[in-house]
Amino acid sequence: MTTTDSPTTTTTAQGDIRTGDTMDTASDTATALTAPTAPSAQHATTARTAPDGERMRRWRMVLGADSAEATGCTLTGQDVAMDGALEALYGGGGKKPGGRGGGGRSAGLGASAPSVARWLGDIRTYFPSSVVQVMQRDAIDRLGLSALLLEPEMLEAVEADVHLVGTLLSLNKAMPETPKETARAVVRKVVEDLEKRLESRTKATLTGALDRSARISRPRHRDIDWDRTIRANLKNYLTLPGADGEPDTGTVVPERLIGYGRASQSVKKDVILCIDQSGSMAASVVYASVFGAVLASMRTLATRLVVFDTAVVDLTDQLDDPVDVLFGTQLGGGTDINRALAYCQSQISRPADTVVVLISDLYEGGIRDEMLKRVAAMKASGVQFVTLLALSDEGAPAYDHEHAAALGALGAPAFACTPDLFPDIMAAAIEKRPLPIPDREAQP
Repeated sequence: MTTTDSPTTTTTAQGDIRTGDTMDTASDTATALTAPTAPSAQHATTARTAPDGERMRRWRMVLGADSAEATGCTLTGQDVAMDGALEALYGGGGKKPGGRGGGGRSAGLGASAPSVARWLGDIRTYFPSSVVQVMQRDAIDRLGLSALLLEPEMLEAVEADVHLVGTLLSLNKAMPETPKETARAVVRKVVEDLEKRLESRTKATLTGALDRSARISRPRHRDIDWDRTIRANLKNYLTLPGADGEPDTGTVVPERLIGYGRASQSVKKDVILCIDQSGSMAASVVYASVFGAVLASMRTLATRLVVFDTAVVDLTDQLDDPVDVLFGTQLGGGTDINRALAYCQSQISRPADTVVVLISDLYEGGIRDEMLKRVAAMKASGVQFVTLLALSDEGAPAYDHEHAAALGALGAPAFACTPDLFPDIMAAAIEKRPLPIPDREAQP
């Protein structure tokens, strides 16, 4: 076996070239199976400490069937089935399903839903859930299996996650009714899992922020915030001499009372979520739809959800069911942020009590200068404007750095936000505090 010094390719004895991305995924997958206590970042350490036989076994799993002679390792038992599952996806240079070439063995799961469904069942048997999701994404991307997701039996076999939901939404308009119902069930399962994970903390965090933002100076006794009232009146501390030899005592004279507003009385803040539905924002669309439904369930918030590409669609009336919101989107297409912000601006009736959240990679196909003028006008009127490059666990996507810098100069810094951080971002915006931007020094 010969290897190059290049970090991006490896050449096996059979002349099969595998890209760096493929090797990384296959290596991580094999390591997750063969050495669950040793993360992929520690491959080198694992290789030095593992016995020679185990080390060769791992290399054989990573490099594929063509390396059997070079590694001197013959797989047995469950390893054979694991290797077959990896070979079907990562062998043969990632040819299309059913592809053949050069008389050698090639990758391919077969261009039919039953064979892919069996393969999906196999990888769930041999690999942990996190690895299964990676392999599913690779199968869809490398082998062109998106069309098979239109088959009900295929949908029933997949491991549901946010990325799969994004793929299903991109195929939404091409789906016949039968697989669409199965797809809705898959999407609903993912959405319900996300709601369980995110709802309670989001409501608790924002309820506290809304209470704090509604402090009043003449509260009823039961609405007094005693901690803040005492701190605000410490300058009025008086020392009272003790009677009959008793020690002196002190008291605070509360000239100014600070209290909470009553949370259930009325809507306190308006929230507008403005979501870019271009193809690169799929995961953000999923999370934003779930958060939109959670926010809409809070009586003290008036929540509006708007999605856009080159057109603008208001999905507010569907917020009681985030699955309906997701199937109301249409991933892909161009982007006109200016048009979307113009619509959002027209919906603002209480600027000082409004939070606008733009979720976009900022690649503007509309009028850039007009977009920036709208943001500046909204901020000048008192609107709290938040720009998120992404709302997902994937970090910052590719984005327009020039537009991000221009928004930052207007006091609306653009940054990527994880779902776990989003409630804190919203709480800060509601209270008009500085946003807790992650890695502030790395932001544009």
